[in-house]
Amino acid sequence: MRPLKTMHRSRRDASWIRKHLTGYGFVSPWIIGFILLTAGPMIFSLYLSLTRATLLSPPKWVGLDNYLHMVADDPLFFTSLWNTVYFVAFSVPLGLLVSLILALLLHQRLKGIGVFRTVFFLPSITNMVAVSVLWLWIFNPEFGLINTFLDAFGIRGPMWLQSESWAKPALIIMSLWGIGGTMIIFLAALQGVPQNLYEAAELDGAGKIRKFWHVTLPMISPAFVFNLIIGVIGSFQVFTQAFVMTGGAQPGSEGGPNNATLFYVLYLYKKAFQEFRMGYASALAWVLFIIILLCTVVLMKMSKSRVYYEGVDQK
Repeated sequence: MRPLKTMHRSRRDASWIRKHLTGYGFVSPWIIGFILLTAGPMIFSLYLSLTRATLLSPPKWVGLDNYLHMVADDPLFFTSLWNTVYFVAFSVPLGLLVSLILALLLHQRLKGIGVFRTVFFLPSITNMVAVSVLWLWIFNPEFGLINTFLDAFGIRGPMWLQSESWAKPALIIMSLWGIGGTMIIFLAALQGVPQNLYEAAELDGAGKIRKFWHVTLPMISPAFVFNLIIGVIGSFQVFTQAFVMTGGAQPGSEGGPNNATLFYVLYLYKKAFQEFRMGYASALAWVLFIIILLCTVVLMKMSKSRVYYEGVDQK
């Protein structure tokens, strides 16, 4: 009997191995890609952040010196961090507000509404370098589109990108160009709101504002939180606009007048690819990763009691 049981067990084990090997075979391209293209570079970057590494010399172990220097002896670190936080604090709420308004306007059953949805979405998939060149002309203080429009009303336009006080607001205004993706997510969420909820609210005497506040907003709150988190993550990594529009591509230029548009990732780029300080740039990258991770965790924790999921008990 024992040999028979052993034979059954071995067959069962072989079947289990074949079954699972098939599954692992299907996911192995992703696993290999993740190890080679994500996990491996991240681990190597963490190692570099603890060394004094350049492109011209081998890494030299310095421990936490890069992080200590960042906090104690590098004022541009705090300048770039402040510029980035400023950009996030204004561009994300503004983008959410405008994209939600657009989604509400485009959430109509009108003939040809799909054309308008496409028109408002297309700018978000345009190459950012080309968009930056376009907005350079729009913000030109002499013959730019915005100042020409203001001149028609007798208003003297600001210097925009050439002004320390207006450079960041200009890039925040420009960020509205890319809200098409956010708008589409809001639009999809609006289309998923059950019509019977609006009918029930109307029976209770609710007007448009109350229906929006008590029906629409709770029902699209998951999409709102998703857009908020994605917006924060993306805005912390703002780079191309400052690089192209405010002289960030030029060695020795710190980005904008008096470092006004020296954003964090632009500063990281300069340390890595202009000064070739790979160890210090890696430390900057890990600090940014931790900041974004903390912001994401905080936003997700705060949203638990404020997000409504249909069919899920809210505690």
